[in-house]
Amino acid sequence: MDLDDEESLRFFASLRMTNELLFENSFKTFDLSGITSYHISVNTSRAPKLALFPLAAEVNNQEHLVIGGCDVVDLAREFGTPLYLFDESTLRHRCREFKDEFCKHYPDTLVIYASKAFLNRALALIFKEEGPGLDVVSGGELSIAHSVDFPLDKVYFHGNNKTLEELNLALDLGVGRIVVDNFYELELLNKLVGEREINQKILLRLTPGVDPHTHQYTTTGTIESKFGFPRATGQAEEAVTQALSASNLNLLGFHFHLGSSVSEVQPYELAMELLLRFAQEMSRKFGFNLSELDIGGGFAVPYTLDSKVPTVADYAGALTGKLNSLISGLGLSRPRLIIEPGRAIVGQSGVALYKVGAIKEIPGIKKYVCVDGGISDNIRPALYGAKYEALVANKALGVGREVVTIAGKLCQSGDILVRDINLASVHPGDIIAIPVCGAYSIPMSSNYNAMPRPAIVIVKEGRGRLIRRRETYQDLMSLDLI
Repeated sequence: MDLDDEESLRFFASLRMTNELLFENSFKTFDLSGITSYHISVNTSRAPKLALFPLAAEVNNQEHLVIGGCDVVDLAREFGTPLYLFDESTLRHRCREFKDEFCKHYPDTLVIYASKAFLNRALALIFKEEGPGLDVVSGGELSIAHSVDFPLDKVYFHGNNKTLEELNLALDLGVGRIVVDNFYELELLNKLVGEREINQKILLRLTPGVDPHTHQYTTTGTIESKFGFPRATGQAEEAVTQALSASNLNLLGFHFHLGSSVSEVQPYELAMELLLRFAQEMSRKFGFNLSELDIGGGFAVPYTLDSKVPTVADYAGALTGKLNSLISGLGLSRPRLIIEPGRAIVGQSGVALYKVGAIKEIPGIKKYVCVDGGISDNIRPALYGAKYEALVANKALGVGREVVTIAGKLCQSGDILVRDINLASVHPGDIIAIPVCGAYSIPMSSNYNAMPRPAIVIVKEGRGRLIRRRETYQDLMSLDLI
């Protein structure tokens, strides 16, 4: 935030009157143009949960949570609640961080964003500017990309049951790669491409048979997975022979994806070794040259303060180190490395805001703080047992005084957002902020109980911009016929 001289004097005077315990390094001064700037850095010993919020999260002198230069209490008042906000600077930072860290060790790396984590037109434009490709899994995600003129040569089309209509759309638009998942698709795609008298670049999705030690609903790399050609059964080799003999398809390489929220590097390392040894065997048998290796995504992010997950640099150093070692040891040519972070790019940039309504206390047993959203906008706690932290946004430096459970308003006993969390004293009308909500909450949202989906705002340099309006009751009925 920039201030002129008169405003600066008022600001610094107010800082002197503020309890110094609220701030560390209260301000930084003077850019080269002589315009005074300031940044409030919160004493993290009193507000440790800010570590999970977007990178520029702050607390102002009203003790309100500030993200992207915007007071979130003001945003909730302006746009209503529930409200999802995204910090643009955090989003862009993560895009650059993945590219920089992986390319530092393995220059021929392509980062493609896993759209299923969340994609709309505004985010697609940001990714277009920042340079990653897109991993899409439906005609809908592909159409969002096309609507902003995203470079489709950098789009990889995944999915275990792509429909005829989706494959035709992908071919009509000129998608860069189609990741073939099964024999039915392999045969159908070859036929469709032949009818157009073109050639389509493909990868084969292989199932390496590696357990990533994550939730069973998000595990995709084991042999019984619905995805891909299993390596251990011989079907992966059969798929290679069919793909190489398909006159209209150009097999470039292999893809695997182990699952979501994989918090260890060892499963990736094992899967890479299995697939590179398989590639070596396919080279010996059929002369196949692996030019692309897509190791998927699933990189974990911390959701709670006690989470222990690798950093982007940790993932990059370990995985590229293993890849370089394997290539050298197996005598393979160097393929392009493709990674597909989704949650790890968008997760921390997103925050959910709710307004407190009813408060129910069962003496000696439990206290419920009820908010105006729930499983209709974030089903992850009910579906996966996902855990979150939370903050009273209008009392961001408040000391936790009681253990409460944050409950949604939907007609299900399982509609619980955060269980047994220590919060500052909460009253009706307070704003609850839940961090790390940028991934999967919105894509899996629903109209359960005829709840309108929430609005979405993106914040940058003190300005909040609506990137999806709130659904109305009229929207809920707009497709009904009577």
